[in-house]
Amino acid sequence: MKQYTGKNMGIALFDTGIAAGHPDFRVDGKIVIFRDFINHKSGAYDDNGHGTHVAGIAGGMGTASLGKYRGIATESHFIVIKILDHLGNGTVENVLQGVDWVIKNKNRYKIRIVNISIGSGREEEIDEDSELVQGINALWDAGMVVCVAAGNNGPTPGSIGAPGNSRKIITVGACDDTEEIILNGRTMKNYSGRGPTKSCIKKPDLVAPGSNIISCSSNWKLKSSFSFYGGGSQFYTVKSGTSMATPIVSGAVGLLLQKYPEMTNREVKIRLKNKAVDLGLPHDKQGWGMLNIKNLLSDF
Repeated sequence: MKQYTGKNMGIALFDTGIAAGHPDFRVDGKIVIFRDFINHKSGAYDDNGHGTHVAGIAGGMGTASLGKYRGIATESHFIVIKILDHLGNGTVENVLQGVDWVIKNKNRYKIRIVNISIGSGREEEIDEDSELVQGINALWDAGMVVCVAAGNNGPTPGSIGAPGNSRKIITVGACDDTEEIILNGRTMKNYSGRGPTKSCIKKPDLVAPGSNIISCSSNWKLKSSFSFYGGGSQFYTVKSGTSMATPIVSGAVGLLLQKYPEMTNREVKIRLKNKAVDLGLPHDKQGWGMLNIKNLLSDF
C-alpha cells in the first residue's frame, strides 16, 4: 500500500508563527514563506509557542525524536501567517490581511489547505454574518480546504466560537475532551465547543484527538543543542484543546489530496463526513464522528 505524506501540499497556518530552527522543520522547502501581520518581521519566529505546536501536529518531520513524534503530513510544506501576538491575541484586521494575502498567493505557493487553530469566545461575540466569518469564507470560496477549531468553551450548547460557526468551512472539535487537561492555567474537561450555531447550523463537523497532545516546542533552543537528537523530549511539549485537534484534520486532508489531487474542497468535506467513525454521541458533540485516516484514504 502506498504511503502518503502530503508531498506538494501547501498548508497555510494562521497562528502565532513558527520556530523555524526546530529540527522537525529544518529541511529545504518545509517553510516556504513566513508573513508577519503583527510585528512585520521578515524572519520566521514564534513568541508564543502555539503556532509551533500546531505546525508540528500538521506536518512536523519528527527528526528530533527519530520519528516518534511525527506530524500527520510530514512532506507537506508550510505557509506561515502570523496573525496572533505573544499573548495569543490578534484582531479581525490582522486575520483579514492574512486572508487577502493567502488568496492572492495560493497558486504561487500551492496552498490547498488552511489551518486556523484560533477563534473568538462564544458565538454571541461574532456571528456568522460578521466580517471575520465572511473573510474566512472567502478562503473556502477560493477553493481551499479550511479547517477551524471549534473552540474550548464547551460543554454548553451554542458554545462554538467564530469563525467555526461558518456553515462552509470544516469545524473540528476534540473527541477526547472527557480527559482532564490544563488549559490556560485551569484544570478542565468537556471543553470542546458544541453546536448548534445561532443560525441553527449543526457543528462541529467532526472530531479528532485534542487532549494532552505532544508536539514541537518553540523553547527547544533554551533546553538543548543541535548535537543531541534521538531522546527528543526537550524538543517537545504537551498542549491541549481543539487547536490541537484541528491540524490533525488538516494534515489528514493533505494526505487525501496527495492521493486525489483533483478533489475539490466540497468533495473533501463530503468524504470526511462519509468516512468519519460514529462514536454514538450527540451531533452537537461529535459532528459526523471521529476522523479515521485509514478510512479516509480507503477506497472502500
